[in-house]
Amino acid sequence: MKKRERAILNAHITGVGKYLPEKVLDNKYFESIVETSDEWIRTRTGIVERRKLEEGGTSILATRAIENLMKNTGLKAEEIDVIIVATVTPDMLFPSTACLVQDNLGATNAWGFDLSGACSGFLFALQTGANLVESGLYKKVVVVGADKMSSIVDYTDRTTCVIFGDGAGAVLLEPTTDLSLGIQDSILHCDGSGRDALNMKAGGSLNPSSHETIDKRWHYIYQDGQKVFKVAVKGMADVSAEIMQRNELTSDDIAYLVPHQANLRIIDATARRMGISDKQVMINIDKYGNTTAATIPLCIADYYEDKKLKKGDKLILAAFGAGYTWGSLYLNWSLD
Repeated sequence: MKKRERAILNAHITGVGKYLPEKVLDNKYFESIVETSDEWIRTRTGIVERRKLEEGGTSILATRAIENLMKNTGLKAEEIDVIIVATVTPDMLFPSTACLVQDNLGATNAWGFDLSGACSGFLFALQTGANLVESGLYKKVVVVGADKMSSIVDYTDRTTCVIFGDGAGAVLLEPTTDLSLGIQDSILHCDGSGRDALNMKAGGSLNPSSHETIDKRWHYIYQDGQKVFKVAVKGMADVSAEIMQRNELTSDDIAYLVPHQANLRIIDATARRMGISDKQVMINIDKYGNTTAATIPLCIADYYEDKKLKKGDKLILAAFGAGYTWGSLYLNWSLD
């Protein structure tokens, strides 16, 4: 696969924001509702606690994250051109969550849409937003990864309920003529043959809601954990190594791998494949669990807040999700 042709403009991240609900579900909580233990959860996933939104839908998470972004950057609602919401838990099938967020913010000049790419959704949305910026038509594109996973988690299924949490992370994309900064390259994939290993069977046009779908618990996440683990390790690791090779990057060039926070063992395998150290890997799975489309922007927001990012840092973003979907994106950080 050839490296993409360079644009006259690059899209770069000029601001970040995040939102986590106040309610914390720690591992002790799950010991009280299913047959599991704190030790079992920590050793197999790396998760210690996760958040839960008690009232409202994903639009609340996304709105709060963008409000935090606006506070951090001074961005005004009416300046936003486009809002892209990466999510698998929209408030409803229609109108889109982006429409609800636009109204919540009072972003009267913005249009937007939802993008469903599961755990790879933020990467897909970030590249889409970058393309809009690089077209020259839009100057301020907000990309937010947001999921209320608690709304589709079966809290009687010990294999999945301990994994997921709620949250949102947002970034502002703007154009720059400095082609050394911003999004440099991406490799994105999907393969629908993985549909049976990780899905939510009901609620769409194939299996509309009915007494039968409710009785069969088809409105919750289903995951074949072993099968997904095997393909996720290979998918994330291979595509991350590929984007490094394509851009002639060595392990010493990389400031951080920003991986989807699904499982600490998958993250470790990806880092080993890239030849990077633990210090070069962004981790917050212990605090938030798997927030699906929100994990990567939440990592970026956390590390930027902690002043661990500097202008020019080379980042490799990588994810794997249901579908299957997977990919990697290379960007050079532009904020001091």
